[in-house]
Amino acid sequence: MSLDELYLALFAGGLVLLASIVATRFAARLGLPSLLLFLAVGVILGEDVLGVELDDPQIAQNLGTAALAVILVEGGLTTKWSDVGRLLAPAGVLATLGVGVSVGVTALGAHVLLGLDWQLALLLGAILSSTDAAAVFSVLRVLPIPRRTRGLLEAESGFNDAPTVILVVLLSSTPLETQPWYLIGSLLYQLAAGAAIGLLVGAIGSLTLPRMALPASGLYPLAIFGLGVLSFAAAGAAGASGFIAAYLAGMVLANTGLPHRSATRSFAEGLGWLAQIGLFVLLGLLVTPSELHREVLSALVIGVVLLLVARPLAVLASLTGFRFPWREQLFLSWAGLRGAVPIVLATFPVVAGVRGSDRLVDIVFVLVLFLTLVQGPSLRTLARKLGLTRPEATREVQVESAPLDVLDAELLTVSVPPGSRLHYVTVLELQLPEPSVLALVIRGGKVFVPRPESRVEEGDQLLVVTTSAQREATERRLRAVGRRGKLAYWFGEYGDLL
Repeated sequence: MSLDELYLALFAGGLVLLASIVATRFAARLGLPSLLLFLAVGVILGEDVLGVELDDPQIAQNLGTAALAVILVEGGLTTKWSDVGRLLAPAGVLATLGVGVSVGVTALGAHVLLGLDWQLALLLGAILSSTDAAAVFSVLRVLPIPRRTRGLLEAESGFNDAPTVILVVLLSSTPLETQPWYLIGSLLYQLAAGAAIGLLVGAIGSLTLPRMALPASGLYPLAIFGLGVLSFAAAGAAGASGFIAAYLAGMVLANTGLPHRSATRSFAEGLGWLAQIGLFVLLGLLVTPSELHREVLSALVIGVVLLLVARPLAVLASLTGFRFPWREQLFLSWAGLRGAVPIVLATFPVVAGVRGSDRLVDIVFVLVLFLTLVQGPSLRTLARKLGLTRPEATREVQVESAPLDVLDAELLTVSVPPGSRLHYVTVLELQLPEPSVLALVIRGGKVFVPRPESRVEEGDQLLVVTTSAQREATERRLRAVGRRGKLAYWFGEYGDLL
């Protein structure tokens, strides 16, 4: 690739990224999931419109898998243990027993109603059994539903990618005549080993990173995210599930006392959005819109089976012993969102050379569009009809780190050395220029908020918040008091640099 071609590729990539970001704004106004518009951007770029061709499913599979790994690391890093800690058991059952029920019912429907052979029918059931982490994280976190319901759906979407990927890979490469115990053993090994690797990497990171003095705060989010990706790759190299390893490593790292957690969450969310945009645009490029019409009816039939039969039965079978009210079970049945994961999984049997699997890609793509249009916009209304809408459930205090440059503010740190005339001066006597304020005092390793009558002492560390316009005046006042005390101005000391 020449330098001119590189410039052109970067220009096109930047335009696609900006167009996708703008699409999120329109999606919010229209009440549609933004992921749908990302797909639309990819379709517009594709061979039927602008002529960009992507006819190699292996490339789509590799890039899609990498993007899913990033999304799952982000999902783990942004998952609060307080939301999902008590829900691990039902989420685990949904991600295992629920997946099994969904695969069986959907496969039966595909075999009977669409005439697919059992291998393709089981593959279709496995491909569609996973709820999508990207869709769940982007849609549910803005809905005013109970924390238990939201947390269960988030945990399920983080956990069930692993068993579904394993099932799809096994069904794509293993003859159906193989002994069931082999399939079950392989599934259990990959899940257990992947979980162990993810927990181990997360634990190592949580023990070592707080003790590392990195030269820049921006390196901590990179290190934390790198550990999540490392767990994914290590699990994959060990023949285990990298997806569950990535999610668990991210969740462990996010819920321990790591430095710069807010910056890490923001960094992870940015990378997660980038991965989602790239993934959905890529999948939009993968399909040929002019050929999709042949599978519309098949997709709608399977969509009805999945939405009205398979998913409700999976939820009922999984949650019966956990005392979830029927209203929550009904909402959970409808909220099994599908997105990029099924489309990526549909490329696995194509790459493996399973005969007739090309058809699955088109069926799954149309089905994801159908479910996204039906499920996403209707969730808020359904929650309200079921009495699950609780404003207090999600409208918590939103704490966010605000960059001081955005606020046009400055944070000054002042050390009070021995012999400084700042010693024993009260906060009120400092007379800092408005709107400057002495926000915190660090004394003897302890931090406290000073009162107007609080006195500064030698050895203190003072944190002063001021505006950029008043920074110079504030520094001059602090220097003046440090030189001549609270009556500095009387002595003609204005803190000018000598």
